[in-house]
Amino acid sequence: MTTAAYYLGLYQASSIALYYDDVIKRFQVWRLITNFFFLGPFSFPFAFRLIIIARYGVQLERGPFDKRTADFVWMFFFGALSLLVMAAVPFLWSGFMGVSLVFMLVYIWGREFPNAQVSIYGLVSLKGFYLPWAMLALDLIFGDPLMPDILGMLAGHLYYFLTVLHPLSGGKFIFKTPIWVHKLVAFWGEGTQVNAPVQRDPSAGTAFRGRSYRLNGTRNNSAGQAQENPQTQQPDSNNGVAFRGRGYRLGGQ
Repeated sequence: MTTAAYYLGLYQASSIALYYDDVIKRFQVWRLITNFFFLGPFSFPFAFRLIIIARYGVQLERGPFDKRTADFVWMFFFGALSLLVMAAVPFLWSGFMGVSLVFMLVYIWGREFPNAQVSIYGLVSLKGFYLPWAMLALDLIFGDPLMPDILGMLAGHLYYFLTVLHPLSGGKFIFKTPIWVHKLVAFWGEGTQVNAPVQRDPSAGTAFRGRSYRLNGTRNNSAGQAQENPQTQQPDSNNGVAFRGRGYRLGGQ
């Protein structure tokens, strides 16, 4: 959407690029965020980056980060913060860090799926562990700048070291997902988090609204009204009840 709006002339790329002088002197703080949403003009590398997000990002979300939505969100927050710190160094600066964030995603995927077989353009097959290095070589061949890729690899390795390698080597796991990220995910109402320290906001992101049924056949409506008598009104066949029948107490009543 950002690239399409750019081609429609709705904004200038320089207005969303990362310029620390504008951020500090003119308080244009949106540049700290908007620079990650521009992946370059429409081109083959642009399409390839979208494929990376759709394929490897989804595999991470459904694999190592399954039921860990807050940790998955925190990975991106950490990567963005790390890249912003790196960009403060003059010779590491880049106006748009979205490419680096995508490359960080590739690096973490390669570490999580090191033995997965990957085919590059149907010509070369290699293991997932070597995918970031193969993509780095392709950018070198195509003449694309390598600094964004290297920064993404550094951010990905830093995250993987703090969350996986350091705890596995006997170090204390201190790099936990902050509580505000858990609250953000709970308020958003999307995804799940195992052993989340906060409760999901019941008014946000409700995926199912309707009547609920107890195990003994009684029914509650969504507004929290009084229970109805199961002998006078039974749930119909269209309400998704897995078990139908009379409910008996342990005493036999």
